[in-house]
Amino acid sequence: MDTGERWYVVHTQPRGEATASRHLARQGFTAFLPEYLKRRRHARRVDYVRAPVFPRYLFVAMDVAATRWRAIASTVGVSHLVCNGDSPVAVPRGVVEEIRARADDNGLVKLAPRFSFRAGDAVQVIAGALADQVGWFLSASDEERVVLLLDMLGRQVRIKVPLADVAPAA
Repeated sequence: MDTGERWYVVHTQPRGEATASRHLARQGFTAFLPEYLKRRRHARRVDYVRAPVFPRYLFVAMDVAATRWRAIASTVGVSHLVCNGDSPVAVPRGVVEEIRARADDNGLVKLAPRFSFRAGDAVQVIAGALADQVGWFLSASDEERVVLLLDMLGRQVRIKVPLADVAPAA
């Protein structure tokens, strides 16, 4: 990146991140779409697909003083450039570089796990309809939820609850 170039945020059309990135590159912009491997489960089958880290957003590097940046808004797949009034808002220095540093050779960003539970750990539900129930952590699902095994009504039941509603059992 040149000294005058900074990273800016582009808001895309729904599921238009890859399209917007390709069309911005064709116009000579440096675009960065951080992606990760998302676990997808459908019809008892689990696979992994590339998915944006920030759905509907990507980054573009440019020097606003020397670039015709208003053309970004009319790019295929783009909704608008994130602005404050009439000026694009730059991402703080180092943020995009940190994300890029976490990417592997395939361009996939390694996300840090948001929980420290391992399969079999005792956990307690701390909020919601099942508050105060104690069970065992089985796995994490992709939707900010975890799968627990609880003893209910004399049998073991698998349930999904929000990750924020679970804490280590005391």
